[in-house]
Amino acid sequence: MASSAHTRTPCKHQTPPDLPAPTPLERPNETVETMRARLVYQSRKRGTLESDLLMSTFARDQLATMSEEELREYDRFLDEPDWDIYYWATGKRTPPERWANSKILEKLRVHAKNEGKVVRSMPAL
Repeated sequence: MASSAHTRTPCKHQTPPDLPAPTPLERPNETVETMRARLVYQSRKRGTLESDLLMSTFARDQLATMSEEELREYDRFLDEPDWDIYYWATGKRTPPERWANSKILEKLRVHAKNEGKVVRSMPAL
């Protein structure tokens, strides 16, 4: 007999409840150059091919021109789960309030739309 106690998986159009933001690691002595290098790596090594491609090409195109404040916001953004980032960037789900007015997420959404129809591949290491 099948158990009646099971977890319902939300359909693709539902947004799961807003979970608290992950607690970021403190890096008090990190230089801006070191932060950029770390963010390139973290953008490239996400855990899913979809996120790797989206985030690594975004980092390649955007990190060099980001201010220190934008880099810190991007750093916090990368602490979010891969699939959440992917769905927020592609507009499949509504981001939580903490990212509702994010300049980084807005730039990522423009990048994800790829209106220029650029063929993208993983950047060279």
